[in-house]
Amino acid sequence: MTHLPDQGPQPGVHDLGYARLDTDRLERTGDAEVVYGAGKTPSQVVELLRTLHATHPGHAVLATRLSVEAQDAVRAALPDAVVDPVGRTAVLGKPPALHGTVAVVAAGTSDAPVAAEAATTARVFGAGVELITDVGVAGLHRILGVRERLDAADCLIVVAGMEGALPSVVGGLVGVPLVAVPTSVGYGASFGGLAALLGMLNSCAPGVSVVNIDNGFGAGVFAARVARQSVPRATKEA
Repeated sequence: MTHLPDQGPQPGVHDLGYARLDTDRLERTGDAEVVYGAGKTPSQVVELLRTLHATHPGHAVLATRLSVEAQDAVRAALPDAVVDPVGRTAVLGKPPALHGTVAVVAAGTSDAPVAAEAATTARVFGAGVELITDVGVAGLHRILGVRERLDAADCLIVVAGMEGALPSVVGGLVGVPLVAVPTSVGYGASFGGLAALLGMLNSCAPGVSVVNIDNGFGAGVFAARVARQSVPRATKEA
């Protein structure tokens, strides 16, 4: 068996033994690496957050999908961290300067965890956020009543379970870039969000992009990057 020689420390990588942090990601993409908490122990989550913050002291760092035990560990070890039990996230460090606006639109209260994850992610990735909740298609007057707020955003995140119809409705009301998030909310034939995912992928409204089931994080990253690079409305109208 051939053994490769030890190459020593790798530039841009912080090796913790169980994880190899991509410390060059902030310089490479403009956004620091994020800790995905599922499957990690509470102590690992704390160490990863602390290490990322030490590597990027002037930038907020994010952990997602945190168990209750991990949330408690972060609160105890990192008292400056902001922990959101609804979105199951933790943010440590200075919030960035915000550019543009992302409107996070949730169909129902049951979609709140995914919407909260999306909202926190968008903020950490540098966009202002407006949260619009409980405007599902069972009462269309509710979404019609916030049309001006939808149109004022630079990017929309539309979160819905059940049959996943809300992104099509919103996409037919405004011409704002839109990322749809299917959630696993619904009764048996929703198949854990698959029905909503297929409904969104088959939207008849143009301009609707779709992320995976319950992926508020992915939607938040995408929407923040759109919003950060959007031309200010005053310039658009000039």
